[in-house]
Amino acid sequence: DKGKLGWSAPTVATAFDEYISDPAKPVPFTAEISTGVPQEYMVGDQRFASTRTDVMVYQTEVLEEDMTLAGPLSPRLFVSTSGTDSDFVVKVIDVYPPEYPEREVTPPVAPVKDPLSARLVMAGYQQLVRGEPMRGKFRHSFEKPVPFVPGKIEALNFNMPDINHTFRRGHRIMVQVQSSWFPLTDLNPQSFVRIPEAVAEDFVKATQRVYRSTGQASAIEVLVLGGTK
Repeated sequence: DKGKLGWSAPTVATAFDEYISDPAKPVPFTAEISTGVPQEYMVGDQRFASTRTDVMVYQTEVLEEDMTLAGPLSPRLFVSTSGTDSDFVVKVIDVYPPEYPEREVTPPVAPVKDPLSARLVMAGYQQLVRGEPMRGKFRHSFEKPVPFVPGKIEALNFNMPDINHTFRRGHRIMVQVQSSWFPLTDLNPQSFVRIPEAVAEDFVKATQRVYRSTGQASAIEVLVLGGTK
């Protein structure tokens, strides 16, 4: 279903989620304004991204017991684009319960905080666990980039860094899919060009689709060590 992350394959014949990716308004890697790459981004709160219309959000129901995911994370996406090249970024996120104790922070490091008490607001926190971009032109080979055919559904398979993370009872598992992650990933013009040589006219908006239908079910493969489905 739309917005839901589950353990069973979908039974809908044709279904997809759609968003518009605009290189002029990329999804940032953090809500903070920074001149560098703060280490905190690796566990940063993703609520700023989940409210954007160019980020697809999927999450499980509330977990009834602890669940440990371990080993490689392998996105298996079915996508299409109106452009001829596109990035697809997958993020795996630990969503904290809506009621959760606050934590003292000195100095405050998170984008969501109470400035009066200098406490980190953990209720509803969306902790980044893993994130990885895939440049679509390299979906078949890193040696020979291939353009997308606009509107054609393509399989996009890649591997993310290994994981060993326990999602606690009462939390949710979330997956976000987006097409930019600036400036961790350079801007993809969404036209099939050599990006270092791209000119302003090459940077175009693209309509992206992520499919969730029978035979074209986007998913992530991972080993579950603990917990029940």
